[in-house]
Amino acid sequence: MAAKTIISRPIYGTLSPQPGKHHLFIADAEGALAITDMAGKAPSGFFDSAEIVFIPGPEGKHVAALEALKPAQLHTAPSFASLLPRLRQTLTNAHMGLRLYLTGTEGLIGQAMQAALEAGIDHTSIETEHRGSLARRMQCVHCKGITENVTTQPALCSHCGLLLLVRDHYSRRLAAFQGVCINAEDRSEIPPMEEIFR
Repeated sequence: MAAKTIISRPIYGTLSPQPGKHHLFIADAEGALAITDMAGKAPSGFFDSAEIVFIPGPEGKHVAALEALKPAQLHTAPSFASLLPRLRQTLTNAHMGLRLYLTGTEGLIGQAMQAALEAGIDHTSIETEHRGSLARRMQCVHCKGITENVTTQPALCSHCGLLLLVRDHYSRRLAAFQGVCINAEDRSEIPPMEEIFR
């Protein structure tokens, strides 16, 4: 119940085919399943004007399922950082009628949304669906470093080493949850870490 009262938390929907001239999908890991699920509701020929950019992860799962959709273009990337230049270029050159679909982990959705808004894409042209891990992208409010794939509470900052309470406050500007030192008054006080964001 508490999560519903946190205004900064993004709300995700379910991907649905939208009318448009060009469809751009950005996905990672289980996000591929959201695309294949949506394909069952899409009109014939929908993927003829679709570009899918996919981060399959180390297992390389779901690539064949996306290929089977026969999109106009399918690109795979090892990480979000590696696809970001291509995404920025695509969004910069986008024409009216582009529909953007973001699906997968919260870290991917947040970062891709950030790039789209910076490029001037209207938020009403963006569909999102969370699939897969609940691991968080966290910013340490003390050193400003970003730690990816945080699954524990509390968590260690990968930059300054502080033990951080991972707050539910989400910064859309940074596409990250905020982490605050949990033992600032007594560094010898170390609460147990629990894996809660799986």
